[in-house]
Amino acid sequence: MNRTFGKKLSTSVTAAALMFGAGAFASQDELEPVLNAPSDKTLSYDWPMLKVGTGTYEEGPTGVTVFQFEEKALVAVDVRGGGPGTVNAPYMDLGYNYAELDTIVFSGGSWYGLEAVTAVATALKDDGIRDGNAFSLEPNIAMSVGSIIFDFGSRRLNEIYPDKRLAQAAFRAAKTGTFPLGAHGAGRFAKSGGFFGCNAFSGQGGAYREIDGVKIAAFVIANPYGAITRRDGSLAACYEAEGWPEGTLRTPDLMQGFPASRETGKSAAEDEAASSKNTTVSMIVTNQKMDPADLKRLAVQVHTSMARGIQPFATQYDGDVLYAVSTGELEEPKFYSPDLGVMASEVMWDALLASVPEQQKATTPDATVRHSAAELEAYAGDYHFSQFASLSISAEGGKLFAKASGKRKVYGIEHEQATELKPVSQGEFMVPGRYPLTLRFGQGGNLVINPGHWEQTGKRSPAR
Repeated sequence: MNRTFGKKLSTSVTAAALMFGAGAFASQDELEPVLNAPSDKTLSYDWPMLKVGTGTYEEGPTGVTVFQFEEKALVAVDVRGGGPGTVNAPYMDLGYNYAELDTIVFSGGSWYGLEAVTAVATALKDDGIRDGNAFSLEPNIAMSVGSIIFDFGSRRLNEIYPDKRLAQAAFRAAKTGTFPLGAHGAGRFAKSGGFFGCNAFSGQGGAYREIDGVKIAAFVIANPYGAITRRDGSLAACYEAEGWPEGTLRTPDLMQGFPASRETGKSAAEDEAASSKNTTVSMIVTNQKMDPADLKRLAVQVHTSMARGIQPFATQYDGDVLYAVSTGELEEPKFYSPDLGVMASEVMWDALLASVPEQQKATTPDATVRHSAAELEAYAGDYHFSQFASLSISAEGGKLFAKASGKRKVYGIEHEQATELKPVSQGEFMVPGRYPLTLRFGQGGNLVINPGHWEQTGKRSPAR
């Protein structure tokens, strides 16, 4: 590449990011971490040894979930699927029989989010909790492990990722006893069921049981290519395709009816292309003391059981990873490893179901809503969501139209063919299709797509 051209390109992108404000950004240093955000649904658990902190960048939105153990714990890992992203997985597989684990970190942002894992390790050192001594009888060096999910692609219109600053803030905000369920932390923009085109919103789930003094906790960031399935076989969440049978939709019916169950006609909005890059990362924790071999088998058994709650599971396009942790507080084992595995598997299924938030509802066009020509012209312009995604809005013949004008299409709105926006209310429009696609023009020149918990905000560029 010509060096001068490369320099000019970099400068122009940065200038554009500064100009477009909320819809794009020049540096993640401008973003404000949101820590332990309140949730409509929360898991309560009684386990002082285990603390959890969540952090998000709402501009993404994307986030990180940090699990901290007050004393070092023993850990094993089971890795499946075709695209895992982990830190320190090979070391865990060596099976050393002493406790070294301090934290497990789950993050959005694909491989960029792995920065969050090592950032928590340095926070442990910087805060004086651990040091660099790895050679004493009881090593005091920080051990942080973790995994990422893919939350880019068609689901959000920017490439903000959980970074060192966000991860360390979430770690320092960690507390025990509560865990927010749904679209929070690393699960802030997770989705499920892309295999069948469901594209349902997902998130992080947790469940906890205590049986005869044995504590079992399960945590999961559910972002699977397969569909999350209840114990009765019904889909936990799905944006259903036209032509699917009415009534309770069951995953076994979709599996048995494949590939016909995935073949549907596509409108512009439906061509949002289900994400084919997914991952479910999870953790099972018990206070029962276990040796490395038993802990490894627990990881394998529980991970295998998750194929009941996610169908299909561990595909080429998933990067599934499960961590099994023993805090060793209960010295005398109460259950054999297979028995503990059965109970832990059920707790994990509970956690998986708890990850599903209330789904975003599609708006309905209203034929009685009228916009004057002047109002429609006022909405026309270019709206920038990031240096990758922009929309060009135009008014013609008493109607409003949208075209993608950046490098990528915008939720099924293409570059070549204009998509008509149907009025819903004053300043609000929608595109019919399988998935919710609402556009709201607001004050200050903003355009919000799918207003609400997963909204994407674009800034209008100045008129020339």
